[in-house]
Formats: sequence, structure tokens, C-alpha cells
Amino acid sequence: MVEYRIDRHSGVATYVQIVQQTKQALRLGLLEPGDKLPTAREVVEATAINPNTVLKAYRELEREGLVEARRGLGTFVRRTLGTAPADDSPLLAELDAWVDKARKAGLDRDDVAALFTAVLDKRSQGDPS
Repeated sequence: MVEYRIDRHSGVATYVQIVQQTKQALRLGLLEPGDKLPTAREVVEATAINPNTVLKAYRELEREGLVEARRGLGTFVRRTLGTAPADDSPLLAELDAWVDKARKAGLDRDDVAALFTAVLDKRSQGDPS
């Protein structure tokens, strides 16, 4: 089950955070087709956000074809995303070790995210270096 973490200071709309975290869980295999998302009530109790915000996020995920609402039963995953490595993957262990090195070098979470994104962006523009 996915547990949403809402960062009220991120500048990212709350419903977008829920959508992003759901997609991340789908990419990492934490959610699979057939899994049930937490009810709006459960998300509200855990995060103290407006239930309409949760419903807006779930509608967006449904619009993208990732989940489906079943009347009276809840919202269920329709399909997964990506093929991220499993928890015991060597690639994940290497990335974990790299993050440890970055932290020891004094980088905080945002620094690491910015650096990682910059490298991904550079690679996606065709620069293999």
C-alpha cells in the first residue's frame, strides 16, 4: 500500500504530489495491477488534506488510464509503469551507495535531486558524457 507524504512547502500542488507519488509507486513495483489505492478517507486521515484533493488526484490517474474507480469498492490499479529494478538489484545498491557519498560530500536531498536530474536531462538530450 502506498503512503502519501505531502510537502506543503514544495510549491507543488497537493493533488500533483499524490499523482507523482502514485506513479513512482507504479514504476517501482510497489503498486501492481489489481492493487487497491487507499480510500480518500484513509489519505485524509494520514495527511490532513481535503478529500476533494484526493479525488482530484485519483481522477487524474484514471484519466491517464492508470487506475479505475469501481463503484462502492474503491480505486484500483489498471496498469503499471516502467521496469524499475527490484529492491535487491545491483543497480539500486550502486545508486544507494552513490547517494551515501553525495550526503557525505555535504549535498542535501534537493542538491542530490538537482544533480541527478541535470545528468538525466543531459543524457536525454543526446550527450552521452
